Amino acid sequence: QVPLVESGGGLVQAGGSLRLSCAASGIIFGVHAMGWYRQAPGKQRELVATITTGGTLVYADSVNGRFTISRDNAKNTVYLQMNSLKPEDTAVYYCNAKNVLTNAPYWGQGTQVTVSS
Repeated sequence: QVPLVESGGGLVQAGGSLRLSCAASGIIFGVHAMGWYRQAPGKQRELVATITTGGTLVYADSVNGRFTISRDNAKNTVYLQMNSLKPEDTAVYYCNAKNVLTNAPYWGQGTQVTVSS
């Protein structure tokens, strides 16, 4: 069973918005730092945003002010609200969970986000 399942990707015009969701199962959500990463064609996977168990947020400079990461521990879900999307945001977006006690990582299968100009 895949512990992380992303949803919410799709095709949107530049300037538009999307909200990604990542539902976790089979892990103790409250002891996992959560994050979103993305990988564009021909590029390395890069960090987009992370949120710790205590709610501390980190954003890549390229998305700061446009994207918002949040988590709902009651629903075992992490979200990525993406506003003012740009064509350069086009990528496969991956959800990541890291157990803060063991550093064991988990990855979702990815969801495609395409921003047209």
